[in-house]
Amino acid sequence: MPNPEDTDTLWQRYKRSPDKALRDRLVLTYAPLVKYVAGRLGAGLPAHVDESDLVSYGLLGLIDAIERYDPGRDVKFETYAISRIRGSIIDELRSLDWVPRSVRSRARAIEKAIAQLEAQLLRAPTDEEIAAKLGVSEEDLDESLLEISRSSIGALDELWASPTGSGDAVALVDTLEDPHAVAPGGQLEASEIKELVGEAIASLPEREKLVITLYYYEELTLREIGEVLGVTESRVSQLHTKAILRLKARLADAQTRASLSG
Repeated sequence: MPNPEDTDTLWQRYKRSPDKALRDRLVLTYAPLVKYVAGRLGAGLPAHVDESDLVSYGLLGLIDAIERYDPGRDVKFETYAISRIRGSIIDELRSLDWVPRSVRSRARAIEKAIAQLEAQLLRAPTDEEIAAKLGVSEEDLDESLLEISRSSIGALDELWASPTGSGDAVALVDTLEDPHAVAPGGQLEASEIKELVGEAIASLPEREKLVITLYYYEELTLREIGEVLGVTESRVSQLHTKAILRLKARLADAQTRASLSG
């Protein structure tokens, strides 16, 4: 990658005269970001999803990021671009509608059961309690979590998307100011979402909290987390999926309460 001075000069030239040749040079400069994001997302997807396709989808997000980025904003381009690249890949995968309806249905059922049990118990429910609520065995619950994890995309990123689909996604670490975002009436502000998610992560069972921390903050792979915990990669995937469903249930409840009070 060029040194910072060269990159800054390239940005200045592109913003003065946004021609395709300069844009393509910026695309080449930041192409490794696309490979990084595609690799991260692809790690949890079924084998038939080709990483080269993810890279192609991600390049569209990178181009969009380059065209829309304002160097005057107090946000690093890499931070901004990763959000756009990830969103582009996820949007394209969703448009292909490759996740079986039965898997989506099970995910929603587990999320709903968790939300109801949390409201009733005022704590994170155990696997045994979730399975009983669903009327299935713990083994069946584990199998469902594994199947959901094989078909899931976006993970925590899905939590930050605006309910209307407009505006920037709210990232875990950086919140990007968006002048086109929806008005706050009946919606949760980005800062509120971050605070709520922080509290929700803190209340997760210890192993799930550790998985979330190692995956999203330390950027370990599922295999590496398995080595840390002394469990299989599949088990880590189950823990990750269960944590995500807990967090989604918590945010859905908060969003409902915000809408009712708005």
